[in-house]
This record gives sequence, C-alpha cells and structure tokens, in this order.
Amino acid sequence: MRIVINGWFWQRMATGTGQYLAALADWLPRVGPEHEIVVVTNEPFETQPTARLRFVRARTPFDRSNRNVAKLWFEQVTFPSQCRRLNAVVALVPYWGSPWWRPCSVIVTIHDLIPLLLPLYRGGPLQRAYTHLVSRTARRAAAVLTDSEASRRDIIAHLGIGAERVRAIHLAADTRFRPVMDSGELDRVRARYRLPDGPFLLYLGGFDVRKNVPGIVQAYARMVEAPRLVIAGKTPDADSSFTPDPLPLVRSLGLDDRVLFTGWIDESDKPALYSLAAGALFISEYEGFGLPVLEAMACGCPVITSQSN
Repeated sequence: MRIVINGWFWQRMATGTGQYLAALADWLPRVGPEHEIVVVTNEPFETQPTARLRFVRARTPFDRSNRNVAKLWFEQVTFPSQCRRLNAVVALVPYWGSPWWRPCSVIVTIHDLIPLLLPLYRGGPLQRAYTHLVSRTARRAAAVLTDSEASRRDIIAHLGIGAERVRAIHLAADTRFRPVMDSGELDRVRARYRLPDGPFLLYLGGFDVRKNVPGIVQAYARMVEAPRLVIAGKTPDADSSFTPDPLPLVRSLGLDDRVLFTGWIDESDKPALYSLAAGALFISEYEGFGLPVLEAMACGCPVITSQSN
C-alpha cells in the first residue's frame, strides 16, 4: 500500500508538527515494512530515500510571494493532486490541515483544538476562516488521529466527528532523550549556556500565554530556599498579552540574580540540559499533550506540572 504524507513541515524541527512528521517518516517504514511511504514536500530535502521511503518535491504558484497562501494552496491543491498522481491509497496529513478534495482515503492528525477553543489563539478574520475550513475538511476525513484522550474528547464534542472515527495515539519521547552520563558533554552544555554550577530548576518551552511562564516566575518568587531558575528558549521579541515577556516581571520581583535566561536551545543539547536540571517546570494552562514532560522524565529529570487539558 502506498501512503503519501503531507510534508509541508519537513525539516522544520523547531515546530512540534515538524518533529511529529520526522518521527512518522522514521518509524512508519519500520513498523509497516510492507507499505511504501512517500513524503511530498515544498522545500528541498536532504534525507536519502530508501526502498520504503521516498520524497517528492512539489511547488506552488505562491512560494516566492506569500507563504501563508502557498501553505493553503499546498494543502488544498498541490498535495491532493500529488496523491492522485502517485496513486496513493491513503493520504496522511500530520496536522490540522486536510484537503477538501479527497482522491483517496484521508487520515488527519489533530493535535489539539487550541485555535478553536482559546479566544486569544483564534486570530483575525483570515485565521478564523482557515480554522473553519480545516474543521470542515476534518469532518470529511476517513479517520482522525490525536495525541491524548483529552484532545479526543474535544474533537468529538466540538467538531462533531463520530467517536468511532477518532483515535488517540499517545506521543512518546524520541529515543535520544535519555540520561546523559558523559561528564564532558554535560560540562560542554553547562558552559555553552552559562548554567549554574549547582542544582537549578528548568523551564524549557514556548512563551505564548497558555504556557503560563509568568505563573512560574511568580510561584518561584515565593520560594525562600530554592535553587536558581533557568528559563530556556528564545524569549518574545516584544511583550504582549499573547506572548508576555517574563524578563520585566523577573526584574520587578527583584529576581535578577536568581533567574537565568539562556536564549535559544539547540535540539541536540536538550537531553543534557534536562539531565543537568534538578527539576523541570511545566505548568501550562492548556495542552493537547505536553511532550516536554515525557522528554524531561526520559532524561531522569523530575517534573512539576499542571492538570491542564
């Protein structure tokens, strides 16, 4: 059977969808060696094809003019056209963006319904129109995959898709997330990000409002005898209600000498960073799954988390 995958997020490893797509391309040929996997991408690809995994690059008329329009065209025109050309049996879309036209059976992964359920994430008229479109196309899919039972309940309730067509398949931490025992590697990462010599608490993630980073800072300010707090990741370019910058709050609370900002963390350094931390903090107000919790635990790092969706 030939399975054709929407590869718009191929090599975009800074995104969760990019990491999910890369894992699919890695594992599907292993668990289903009888199938042929084809990834249709919009950008050049460096991964070498194999007997069961190959790549096709497909452009859109808008690649150089408007990436948002190019993405929509790729999802609704280019990708299904390639599925027909390739005689796909199944089209797999690893994010909430399945096509209206279905030249074959379509399976779509909806990681969460954040743009539908959280007002601050709904965006302007164009974003809301896009959410409306992909909500309708999801209802036409043969099956919907999601990451958790919480997201499955949301999809059934808010998209009106029959429970028999929605399946929760839990995520797993990549195999590279494991305790790092190499002292040289730990020293390198500690030096690269100027981490404290002693124990520290770690936040590693995004800074949009649902991540609740100000809540972490405020809770930390009430801790009398706590190790230093390391906030890892690229902080917002501008402070806003959608992406609150924690730095002004840290300064206003007099925590400058207790809180360290590392900036961007290279993906390859994350296992060592978790291995160095005394504990990780992940208290989001809403998550479809929350993969960083598993990644930290896989590295032997205790986690303090919240009971969010």
